[in-house]
Amino acid sequence: MISDRKNNSNKIKNVRIGRTADRPYWMMMLSIIVRAVHQIGAAGCLGAFLLGTDLPWPYLVLAGTSGCLLMLTEALRHRQLLREAAGVVTLVKAGIIGMALHGWIPELPGVLFAFALASFYSHAPKSIRHRIWF
Repeated sequence: MISDRKNNSNKIKNVRIGRTADRPYWMMMLSIIVRAVHQIGAAGCLGAFLLGTDLPWPYLVLAGTSGCLLMLTEALRHRQLLREAAGVVTLVKAGIIGMALHGWIPELPGVLFAFALASFYSHAPKSIRHRIWF
């Protein structure tokens, strides 16, 4: 049993993840603040979808702007972000939400799927989140 755990931990350590760069302390703090603002904007948008009300555009602008800033701060640290699972999933999430907003896919299932996908990958261990896909 213990040897199985050791073999699994060795497999996780051998996963190829993207290159990272050093990040100044102020940028890490900025990233945390931007992530909190992004969650507020996303919560307002998700609440509107779940309640079936009109989409509050200030929350959409807040979520979109903070999402772009968050992607920028992550790209400064993770030099291969668009090859990693986290970057690809973020682009897929944005595409799904865009398709739902424009009526190309059913709104509620599409948005819920995008939020679930983003939540899974944002809380996944580093060896999964930053794994190089291609």
